[in-house]
This record gives sequence, C-alpha cells and structure tokens, in this order.
Amino acid sequence: MNSIRAYFSHPLLKIPLLSGLATGVLCFLYFLGLYAVGVPALGNIRVLDYGIHIITILATIWYYRKYVGHGQLHLWEGLTIGYVLNTVAALVTGWLIYLFVTQVDPGVFTEYVTNSKKLLLEGKKQITDQFGPETFAQQWNKVSTMEPGVLLPDELTKKTALAVLPVLVISLIFRKQDYSIMQ
Repeated sequence: MNSIRAYFSHPLLKIPLLSGLATGVLCFLYFLGLYAVGVPALGNIRVLDYGIHIITILATIWYYRKYVGHGQLHLWEGLTIGYVLNTVAALVTGWLIYLFVTQVDPGVFTEYVTNSKKLLLEGKKQITDQFGPETFAQQWNKVSTMEPGVLLPDELTKKTALAVLPVLVISLIFRKQDYSIMQ
C-alpha cells in the first residue's frame, strides 16, 4: 500500500490528479447551474464547460513549472499534466452527471434523448440522401435505446478529442528547459 501511495504522491501525478478532481467538480457545478436555470443541461451548451478545463490546465502547468520545476518544464511534463488532468476531470464529471441523472432527476436524460431525436429528425433528409435510409434507421434505433450509461464514455471521448490541441499548445508555451548541458 505504501508503494502505491508513494507512486501517486509524485508531483507529476499528484498535482494533475487533484486539479482534475477539482475541475470535474467545477464542470459538474456548471451542469447544475444549467439545470437550475432551466437550460437543457445535457445539450450542446454544456460543451462550454471545456473552458474550465483549459483554464485549470493552464493554471496547473504554470503552477508545476513555477513551484515544482523551479522555472523549468519539459514538454513531456506539460503533456502529462494536461492529459492526466483532462482525463480525471472528464471521468469525475461523467460519473457525477451519471449519478445525478440516475438518482436525482431522470427527466434530464429523457429530455436529452428527446432533443437528440428532434435533431435526428431535422437532419433526416440529409442523412438519407448521403448515407441511405438504413443508416438513419440505425441512428434512430441507437438514440431510441440510449441508456444513461452512455454519458460516461461520451464525456470521456469528447473531452479527450477536445484536449489534444489545447494541451499541446499550453505545454509548448510553458516549456522551458535548461540547455546549459549542451554548452
């Protein structure tokens, strides 16, 4: 047990894990805010919570560079911090939303399925023209049989896809190495 604790107490894992946990909770609070205001909490407006991810990735990499790296940061450290933070935040957010949808208000998920069906119906002509009626029927069946368990992998894949470029750019911006060994 001590070896596991020692492994996760390394600053390169500990700092992004804690920041990812805080980010996940903040994104869930954003979800709750949308829910409280009456906006479809699982709608497209929720994608804006990725701004929270970017801000915390930026702050965490800056903190790591200043206080752990003492002004130095390798690219791989920035990438590790960014991707670990993003993954943990997506998992925490996904689980909290899943618990909310299954335990507190299942109507949120029902509204999400209804809105997904409406969007699919709006694009029916385009989908059937491009891909055929079989594809539309498959998509309709997939949306109709969706369960709340789809929220966690959906959250994880969306946030992972969104993270690639911002994490790379932030890591490149904060990258600073000691080149004195090469002189």
